[in-house]
Amino acid sequence: MSWTKLVVLSLLTTFLILTISGVVHSAAVQDDSTADSHRGPAAQRVFIRDSEASNFFKPRSRRSLRSTAELQAEQRVRLAGYERRREYNEEQRTEHENYLEEVNDEQNERSREINEQLREFHYDGLYPRYFRSH
Repeated sequence: MSWTKLVVLSLLTTFLILTISGVVHSAAVQDDSTADSHRGPAAQRVFIRDSEASNFFKPRSRRSLRSTAELQAEQRVRLAGYERRREYNEEQRTEHENYLEEVNDEQNERSREINEQLREFHYDGLYPRYFRSH
């Protein structure tokens, strides 16, 4: 029970020290009203006016037409997705083809070695080398 008293007492003293000391004032975030005056042209392009922002999230009616800019933006997003998917599938296909080629090469090498060993084992000293057919 004494350790809980010790923890509570240390937290209480830390809280009092922080509230009384002047460190808190320097750590506080200042309300800088001049920050709006420092905005450049990039900030003006990012932030939109209040009137435009209120209309931004309004749902369209079911019969309203989309603007050409909105249609083109959706088309660009769709085409970018198709392009990413095509590149991914192409990359997967080439990786799989490389894997198959390595497997086939290894298999061909093993079968060639086995055939050579069989030829050496069955060689009876006569030329040309051939397998017995009896």
